Amino acid sequence: MNEDDAKDTPKPDAAAEAAAPRPANDDTPIDTAADDPAEKSGWEKGPEADAAMLQAENDELRDRMLRLMAEMENMRRRAEREKEDSRKYAVTTFARDILAVGDNMSRAIQSIDEDARAIADQAVKNLIEGVEMTEREMLNVFERHGIKRIEPEGEKFDPNFHQAMFEAENPDVASGTVIQVVQPGYVIGERVLRPAMVGVSKGGPKAQAAPEPSEAPAQPDDKAQAEAESTAEAQAAAKSHEDAARAKTAGPSGKTVDRNA
Repeated sequence: MNEDDAKDTPKPDAAAEAAAPRPANDDTPIDTAADDPAEKSGWEKGPEADAAMLQAENDELRDRMLRLMAEMENMRRRAEREKEDSRKYAVTTFARDILAVGDNMSRAIQSIDEDARAIADQAVKNLIEGVEMTEREMLNVFERHGIKRIEPEGEKFDPNFHQAMFEAENPDVASGTVIQVVQPGYVIGERVLRPAMVGVSKGGPKAQAAPEPSEAPAQPDDKAQAEAESTAEAQAAAKSHEDAARAKTAGPSGKTVDRNA
């Protein structure tokens, strides 16, 4: 082969040479550092970069754990509130229906005046006492289940608990005062089971209203505030667990050793 033929002959590619089969007796080492993905991906940056990467991953996992713990705490508290409400207000429909029985007992007792009682024989007196005892026992049962009777005579009219049936002129009583209870009301827990039917006065002096502050601070929503508090508590609990875990390290024998000991 002359010099011109050597110039025209193409040189083999480096990748082709690496992929070509090698003779069995060829002991020349192959440089694989350039093709190692680990070397290209950042292992050559040193332990500081690895530590920073692991710390960032640890921070992300810790944030996820705190959020998950806060969410679980909110779900637990919400379930407890729903359970408590179900227990407290489970008898609402039954109690509302049984109120008519109590009203009939009250009407039966009120229909007998003192003069009729005085001239009644012993059997009638015993009957009246039995009806009164039955009414008292029913009210005691209501109290045990969180149902309270409201008779707001003499109190200021409250549309949340009272239902006005009529208005009457009375200059001696402040306007908006309940002067007569036509039918008592009932509440169960913090809810109105039945508003009290009342008569309200008018024409008298105005009732003294409580002074209102000039600038009342905005009150946060109770549900949002409870969830925020539970989130803070869950984060504090997670942080305490993490601090306790960091206070422990593995000793030379492989056993866990407490640094605070």
